[in-house]
Amino acid sequence: MNEIDLLITNANLATMDLALSSDATTESSTEHNDYAVINNAHLAISDGKIVGLYTDSSALPKSKTTIDAKGGWITPGLIDCHTHLVWGGNRAREFEWRLQGVSYQEISRKGGGIASTVKATREASDEQLKKDAATRLSRLMEEGVTTVEIKSGYGLSLEQEMRMLSIARQLGEEHAVTIKTTLLAAHAMPPEFDDSDAYIEEICQTIIPQTVQAGLADAVDVFCEGIGFSVEQCRKVFEVAKAHQLPVKGHVEQLSDLKGALLVAQYDGLSVDHIEYLQASDVETLKQSDTVAVLLPGAFYALKEQQLPPIDELRKQAVAMAVSTDLNPGTSPQASLRLAMNQACIYFGLTPAESLAGVTRNAAKALGLGESKGQIKVGYDADLVLWDVDHPCELSYGVNLSRPVNIFKQGITLK
Repeated sequence: MNEIDLLITNANLATMDLALSSDATTESSTEHNDYAVINNAHLAISDGKIVGLYTDSSALPKSKTTIDAKGGWITPGLIDCHTHLVWGGNRAREFEWRLQGVSYQEISRKGGGIASTVKATREASDEQLKKDAATRLSRLMEEGVTTVEIKSGYGLSLEQEMRMLSIARQLGEEHAVTIKTTLLAAHAMPPEFDDSDAYIEEICQTIIPQTVQAGLADAVDVFCEGIGFSVEQCRKVFEVAKAHQLPVKGHVEQLSDLKGALLVAQYDGLSVDHIEYLQASDVETLKQSDTVAVLLPGAFYALKEQQLPPIDELRKQAVAMAVSTDLNPGTSPQASLRLAMNQACIYFGLTPAESLAGVTRNAAKALGLGESKGQIKVGYDADLVLWDVDHPCELSYGVNLSRPVNIFKQGITLK
């Protein structure tokens, strides 16, 4: 091997490599196998990729730069696979009103709810939207997040949806983070429409085609729910997305069981997200379509939900479970993926290893990046985080107790 760019020595690796991990089965063997650990390892990086993993210090390649991890733990870079990170204004007053006993109906009459975010987003300048979004993004990146999905959905018109996605793309160009964009025009009804079928036609005939032509979307999402859009309306959106060769995903089974998850699976969707009301009998279909189940404990927490996702059946069927912040102004105003990891353990009963897999290997899969990110293995992107912890379970156990010692984005040191 020629001289490499970077050699990281004396590290313990939580590789999250599915080939090494007992997460590939329905039963765990040892706790270390759950993390696919390689102890006392050395990592070789060139051209932004992992090019070698070594346990024999006598066989290391020459490197331009060497960093001693001093026995610290290295994980893949964290991945937040479901966010609504670009929005205008905030809903803090609504939060206060609810705690003062004001009803949702009255808040709505005051112009609150998603309508207030749509109004504030439309009224905000590009500069203000990007500035506020960059602040939220920086909070995620400080915790070791190296890849973020950003949805539209607060514009609800061609011009405004494309503006949100364009700003998301700019964030990826201006920060050391991978951004994946998702068109969520089917999020809510815009004020200009009083007929949901007519708005779905606008999405299908205008918004999707022109967004694709502009190269602004990596996927298409829908809110399939009683207060959102019906299964048949979402099917129309998926048909158009498929015609434009865009993968699909869905906000499904959050408040009721409309069988939106089965619809996503029919289209071999990347992920089904929320899924508190998903029936255990429907989980096998997700396995057959290789669709990721994205758990969003921040929204569960903020809304004081009681209905739990079918975690035991997801485990039994070996469906990949991702964990994400659902960062948004109304139902999950938390810019901390580490907090979501803890919440996934506390509320949903995930093990710390499952939680870490949920923000690395499985989150990558939920974004269609499963062959390049989320695991420490040769050929994968060198998106890595070095932690000063005694065991990787600490990353789910504590909230704001440990911060990254170093963050690497495609082999470039960020700290």
